[in-house]
Amino acid sequence: MILSFVTCTRRLVGAALVLAPLLGHAQGRTTVVGAAAKTASVAAASSAGTATLTGRVSGPTTDSVAISLRENPLDPKEKLFRVPLNDKGDFKVVVPVSSATKADLVYGDDVAPLFLDPGTDMDVRFKGSDMSGTLRFKPNDVPSGFATKLRNRSNLTEEQRHRQQAANANNYLVEADAQFVENDGFQVLPDNIQLYEAPFLSFLEYRRKHEYEFLEDHAAKQSFTQEFYNYAHAEVVYAYANDKLTFQDLREQVVNTEGRLKMAPDYYNFLREPGLLNEPNAVQSELYHEFLLNYVHFTVAQDHHQRSDPDFYPACYALASKKLTGPSRAIILGRVLQESFRFGHVKQSAAMLADFRNYDPKNQYYPTLQTDFNLHKDFAIGAPAPDFKLPSATGDTVHLHDFAGKLVYLNFWKSTNGLCLRDLAYAQELMRKFEGKNITFINIALDENEQAWKQLVTVKKLPGVQVRIPGGGLRSMVAKEYALQEVPTYMLVGEDGTFLNTKPKRLSSRAAVDEINQSFGKASTYTSAIDFPATKK
Repeated sequence: MILSFVTCTRRLVGAALVLAPLLGHAQGRTTVVGAAAKTASVAAASSAGTATLTGRVSGPTTDSVAISLRENPLDPKEKLFRVPLNDKGDFKVVVPVSSATKADLVYGDDVAPLFLDPGTDMDVRFKGSDMSGTLRFKPNDVPSGFATKLRNRSNLTEEQRHRQQAANANNYLVEADAQFVENDGFQVLPDNIQLYEAPFLSFLEYRRKHEYEFLEDHAAKQSFTQEFYNYAHAEVVYAYANDKLTFQDLREQVVNTEGRLKMAPDYYNFLREPGLLNEPNAVQSELYHEFLLNYVHFTVAQDHHQRSDPDFYPACYALASKKLTGPSRAIILGRVLQESFRFGHVKQSAAMLADFRNYDPKNQYYPTLQTDFNLHKDFAIGAPAPDFKLPSATGDTVHLHDFAGKLVYLNFWKSTNGLCLRDLAYAQELMRKFEGKNITFINIALDENEQAWKQLVTVKKLPGVQVRIPGGGLRSMVAKEYALQEVPTYMLVGEDGTFLNTKPKRLSSRAAVDEINQSFGKASTYTSAIDFPATKK
């Protein structure tokens, strides 16, 4: 399960009623946001699809600012619009935007959330030494002494009103970030995740209440566009839902001194509430998409499909295509595909990718997914592991194909790396547990210093097959063929020489023994897996 704390460390989290449809809440506030649709359309027509930020950095500590946009939710690459500061710290950046979108303001190592749409035109001010604590927005070309008139929507053109709404939205994000995200008392980790079911739910309810009140209080005092109100409301709703959904798994990972919590029979009933899965007004929220993906994982696991099963990702794909509707369906199907490219069976991934065209008639996402598949297909389950020819510590030459017919546990390591050295004891214990079984442990060192490596192997009497990549380390051909980025890295190769798992449990994990035991004979299961059947839109 993808856990919300990983992807949402800087997020607005929930205080709205999770079970209430978003549009119902938004329509109920016509005095606040009812004119937003008209404003947005006027602004879009007049701005030619751009958002403009001008401003000044006081006491600059670096020479530029940037806006980061992620146009494709399935592409990790972001488009960066960077501009220099002049000698006074002033800047101006114009960003093309076709619709309302989340973005980031980047200054050095500091990042702050933005919400932009066509017609946004704001003045931005902050101190170079403390962007998050001093960041403020105000609309350009809007009379500044008319606060009451602004609230009453009088004496302003539609373009001016829209600029004011954009500034209101971004000031809200700054204040919400300071009020809740920077406040450890509202975070799931590290302390609240250790609670038991009842107190954890009490914490979620407390957080949701305060943050929903925060949103409604600001919406009552200021004017937001309908799109921003929907976005802010969705972040609240799906923070609550996501943290509730992932609590059991996340707690099990963090609190390793206790067993997995057994939840109350009605704990997950909230997942059946109408409007929670398919909410068109939440499409801008990354938390909404994280929740949907976690929901798919959870539901498939409830049907007794484990990640190590050949049909796990096809089952996720089939469930998402059946349960989800609207523009988010293609995004979640794409997310399932990307997971399958990395951890699934290569044949099934290819079949699902071909089927995905049924859900992407405008070809928005398919090219990105095709590129991603091509990048990872050589390391998917069922792909042949690259053969190698390496010298051993005893002077022999070792090939991977020498161990055909055996399960092979590959350990890429380095004798000067602290994590690798820590795992040595666990590696020795693991090998003892599988002595006499049809498995070989091959330890591939990336040491530049051959003598130091040999000495450690000899002095410690390290078991298993001990080989070394001569020179180059991570720059070597073997490292490139196995796409190594760091050590230690572990991989399981099946009896037929194909990848069985490119991210098995660490040697120190209590689950490593079970995972290996379950891997014997699995190669034939994966390589003979039935291709995913085509579905219809």
